[in-house]
Amino acid sequence: MNLPFIDNKTYTNTDFTSAPLQKAEYDSCRFLNCNFENSDISNITFIECDFVDCNLSNTNITHSTFKDVTFKGSKLMGVKFHTCNDFLLAFQFNNCLLNYSSFFGLNINNTVFEGCQLEGVDFTDVIALKCNFKNSDLRQAIFDNTNLEQADFTTALNFQINPANNHLKKAKFLKENLSGLLSAYDIIIN
Repeated sequence: MNLPFIDNKTYTNTDFTSAPLQKAEYDSCRFLNCNFENSDISNITFIECDFVDCNLSNTNITHSTFKDVTFKGSKLMGVKFHTCNDFLLAFQFNNCLLNYSSFFGLNINNTVFEGCQLEGVDFTDVIALKCNFKNSDLRQAIFDNTNLEQADFTTALNFQINPANNHLKKAKFLKENLSGLLSAYDIIIN
């Protein structure tokens, strides 16, 4: 299917809940303070796009492509990233709210989650080599059979990762936050 090509366009204060975003390939576009909540942006390609202060909560992204996409100050609660096109998947999150979203089974190597709220996010069966969770809150995030080799948790908060069920070779932690690795063993740390 050949989609229209939209290049270098900026969308500001646009409500896509009442008038859906056109099915197209968006290259180097910016979405500023736009509302996509509960909308359908499936089968759309985003290349080198920025979403700044947008609401994408519960948005349908099935078969959408995200290549070198940045989300800043955006709300992405309940987004099922595992349904998007995983070919050339690359994105970054800065000061975003991603609670209860799912990355199940994806390869998200080198993804940066900086200053993000990741409560209840599902990272089951994810390949997350060299991911950085800088100053992000991982309360109740699910890590099961997750490859976190060389991931950086040095400033992450509230994570609980069972080393027996995940790959942690050369992952980085501070000694002050090691309790998040030991919680599965029901021991008391003073």
